[in-house]
Amino acid sequence: MTLLGAIEGGGTKFVCGIGTPEGIIIESVSFSTTTPEETLGKAMNYFANKGIQAIGIGTFGPIDVNPKSPNFGAVGKTPKPYWSGFPVIEYVKRHFDIPIGFDTDVNAAALGETTWGAAKGINNCLYMTIGTGIGAGAVVEGKLVHGLSHPEMGHILIRRHPEDKYIGHCPFHQDCLEGLAAGPAIEARWSKKAYELNEMHPAWLMESYYIAQALVNYILVLSPEKMILGGGVMNQLHLYPMIRDQVASLLNGYLQHPALSGTGENFIVKPALGAKAGLIGALALAMSALGLYE
Repeated sequence: MTLLGAIEGGGTKFVCGIGTPEGIIIESVSFSTTTPEETLGKAMNYFANKGIQAIGIGTFGPIDVNPKSPNFGAVGKTPKPYWSGFPVIEYVKRHFDIPIGFDTDVNAAALGETTWGAAKGINNCLYMTIGTGIGAGAVVEGKLVHGLSHPEMGHILIRRHPEDKYIGHCPFHQDCLEGLAAGPAIEARWSKKAYELNEMHPAWLMESYYIAQALVNYILVLSPEKMILGGGVMNQLHLYPMIRDQVASLLNGYLQHPALSGTGENFIVKPALGAKAGLIGALALAMSALGLYE
């Protein structure tokens, strides 16, 4: 049986698993994200003697995903201490001489949802995570979107809500999407974590306003057939209908398509793979590195 290694590298924790080309996770383990050497060292120890034939790594960014770049496989400038410039693929290759798939955690999740999840059978979709940070990955014509680098859709500039006086959390831009709508921004603005706010709290109207603006921009630029929203903030399930309503309001009838009519409940959806979208997506990255994924 072909066994694949999967790594979902987050800013708070790393999740490692063993799985199959059918997208089945056989076992997994998680540990806190500390220094690169300590964190990846634990990952390499976990995979030792597991008989894996490839590893897929979906990690927080920014990262260099261009195979022709001299910095391919390295982390870019990040607020996460000790990780800026760290050569992830080079480190892994010291331990395993096997194919390695490498991309962002959100691109991995987008690929996983396209292969086995909510966007199965669809050529164009977007996966967005709203949690400690905000990021999104896109699949267009069955391929993950790359260019100068990978998309950084969490840092787009959006209109500020008229009643929002919070300066913004992002250390680079302050009031970009992530700076205004990620979990730390919610907590800083309202002095409570997202899960501590009741459904009627004014935070949610403001949050849905920001997320909907982003989705409208992505709809107009990428024209996805499905938009999948995950991450810790989206555990507040009452956000989904609020976001759908705001998207319809912002589009204001400009796009006429059956997917956008009615409630949009089949267009803006939860991840079918749940919290494992990133880890299962890393299996798809491993499959691609082995030549098993088309």
